[in-house]
Amino acid sequence: MDFNVKKLASDAGVFFSRAMQFTEEKLGQAEKTELDAHFENLLARADCTKNWTEKILRQTEVLLQPNPSARVEEFLYEKLDRKVPSRVTNGELLAQYMTEAANDFGPGTPYGKTLIKVGETQRRLGAAERDFIHSASLNFLTPLRNFLEGDWRTISKERRILQNRRLDLDACKARLKKAKAAEAKAALWSDEVEKAEQELRLTQTEFDRQAEVTRLLLEGISSTHVNHLRCLHEFVESQTNYYAQCYQYMLDLQKQLGRFSGTFVGNAESTSPPAATSPPAVAAATLPAVPTIPVVPTIVGVPNTVAEGVLNPNEVKPPASGTRKARVLYDYEAADSTELALLADEMITVYSLPGMDPDWLIGERGNQKGKVPVTYLELLS
Repeated sequence: MDFNVKKLASDAGVFFSRAMQFTEEKLGQAEKTELDAHFENLLARADCTKNWTEKILRQTEVLLQPNPSARVEEFLYEKLDRKVPSRVTNGELLAQYMTEAANDFGPGTPYGKTLIKVGETQRRLGAAERDFIHSASLNFLTPLRNFLEGDWRTISKERRILQNRRLDLDACKARLKKAKAAEAKAALWSDEVEKAEQELRLTQTEFDRQAEVTRLLLEGISSTHVNHLRCLHEFVESQTNYYAQCYQYMLDLQKQLGRFSGTFVGNAESTSPPAATSPPAVAAATLPAVPTIPVVPTIVGVPNTVAEGVLNPNEVKPPASGTRKARVLYDYEAADSTELALLADEMITVYSLPGMDPDWLIGERGNQKGKVPVTYLELLS
């Protein structure tokens, strides 16, 4: 018990001495040992790394999981060291609703068929999103958290110890200075001076040792940057693969819907194509004018040369009626001499001919003529 009391009294004395030194420094009444410029730069770099790592980590979490309630739930599961339950993505939930709606409307109807196709794509998009979130969390978020919860806590602890060692050192310097001043007045060698010098040598040694330990930890920030750079590359690769998958899924869906576009025009209750008296140009005009992804529709498994053999645009003449104006949405490079190259925002004349693929029209610009993809056009009235 006596030992504990003595230790408590000693710790209280040290704390009081540090508090006095810190207060006098703030008031400008005591000298402060300054760290060298290189050490100060290391401290500033470490603080900058910590602050930006926190911001990047939090915003990446928002990107991967926009729902704040879900983020809180995942945080609690992580702190309790329990596995986070699997959560259905928004795309997968939408796919489920579309499939159920298709069954109610009739899977054999045009609307039902389209809902099933779009729903399947949404399911694939949701699965891709799940894989991306898992990969990003494992390869990017986890290393950032490990730095903040591991390396940075160690650095902060050693910095606090260094701060205490510096306060002790400056307090010893102040006591030695006062002892020498008192000795000069008494004109005698005082034991207090010798004691103060001995304490100063001891605290200087402890300060130098702690400064070296802290310096080594701060210099390790460079290795942290290298590690985070590697993780950032992995995050970008995961994100690239995710968006490439989504793009490919949407291309496939757009091609599927484009091949059966004639089925979805006209009476929604009928599965038969429009009557032959309805011009193809009218059907094309009812399709969405602005696609989300520009793509050159093709007939799967059938090369363009077959279509060229059936219809050569340079040998046909425009119909007496049925031509329309169209604005080009995207640049398009002609694949062969039967196609017409397009520039975004230019105006051309378009029309359809019997036997043409419904995803294509004949386009004219001055004396130039050729096939153009419907998805690259905004048909004007």
